[in-house]
Amino acid sequence: MMKKWFQLLFAVVGGALGNGWSDTLGKPFFEVIASVIGIETIQGQAVWMFAIGALVFYSVSGWTLAYLLRMIRSGEERVAHVPVTDLLAGTTGMGVGLLVSSLILQPLERSGFSNPLLHMLCIGVLAYAGYRLGTVKKEELVAMLEKRAGDRTRRAPGEVKGFEEHKILDTSVIIDGRIADICKTGFIEGTLVIPEFVLEELQHIADSSDLLKRNRGRRGLDILNKIQKELDVKVLIYEGDFEEISEVDSKLVKLAKVLQGKVITNDFNLNKVCELQGVSVLNINDLANAVKPVVLPGEEILVQVIKDGKEHGQGVAYLDDGTMIVVEGGRDFIGTTLDVLVTSVLQTSAGRMIFAKPKLLEKAL
Repeated sequence: MMKKWFQLLFAVVGGALGNGWSDTLGKPFFEVIASVIGIETIQGQAVWMFAIGALVFYSVSGWTLAYLLRMIRSGEERVAHVPVTDLLAGTTGMGVGLLVSSLILQPLERSGFSNPLLHMLCIGVLAYAGYRLGTVKKEELVAMLEKRAGDRTRRAPGEVKGFEEHKILDTSVIIDGRIADICKTGFIEGTLVIPEFVLEELQHIADSSDLLKRNRGRRGLDILNKIQKELDVKVLIYEGDFEEISEVDSKLVKLAKVLQGKVITNDFNLNKVCELQGVSVLNINDLANAVKPVVLPGEEILVQVIKDGKEHGQGVAYLDDGTMIVVEGGRDFIGTTLDVLVTSVLQTSAGRMIFAKPKLLEKAL
């Protein structure tokens, strides 16, 4: 039904145009026709032009309607795939561009220099530039709006405005799993931010054909599910992405700068990159090393020697927290539990290493 009304409207428009052109186009045309058929003139030229115009426009209305519908559907599909943040940021930038163009063109109009083509060109260029600038800066704009909205919801009447820090989780620390235990203790304050591109990387790992990678990815997803549902901690799924950046680590650094937050990781390389970029880092491994029991030379420890050491006669044991103990002369005690005396403690980038010797040998001396 809508198609018929559209074709009728086109026919009326075509007839009106044909009637308007009856003097300029119709008169020469009908003179040629009259000479061909051997008559002096054709009566009702305006009616004939109206009919011809209506017929032509009615004929092309079906194709025109189909083309317009395809254009509309194509536009709808494109808009449907564009994130809302892109539309809002682009529209905001376009509005700023139009405002700037009006400020620039107003003095030109007052001075008498008014060229319609220049005006249209200036408005188009500045509107497009504003749209592009808005889409490029969408991450900063969204982060600023989220931060202000969060401040309003957290601040009670009369309360001084505060700042809630964002802690951004990377893939390695999620798979590690210790972050859930740390959150459970309440030592992590602020909002845990889980970027969508980190979730995608976890999903790829969970779908890997390699059994070990698949298990690690599924463990990471389980840890995130536990943090969201079981722990009393605020979690934010950040849906933005930095399409111009391909590496996940670089995206994390960029996101930390945008949100003015800290990256939580146990990746040594990402830790160094963040330090070079001036981004604060919370390293789970550093925390684990910091909370290990302090052992001083001369103390006595009960350990179980489990394997050979690198040097001749050495044995290796481990504390419950994973700290390695090198026992001098402990090779003869492999598989047994004995008391050892700490001789020295060495702090390395990989962790703390303790050197000791059997207490039995000390008594024998």
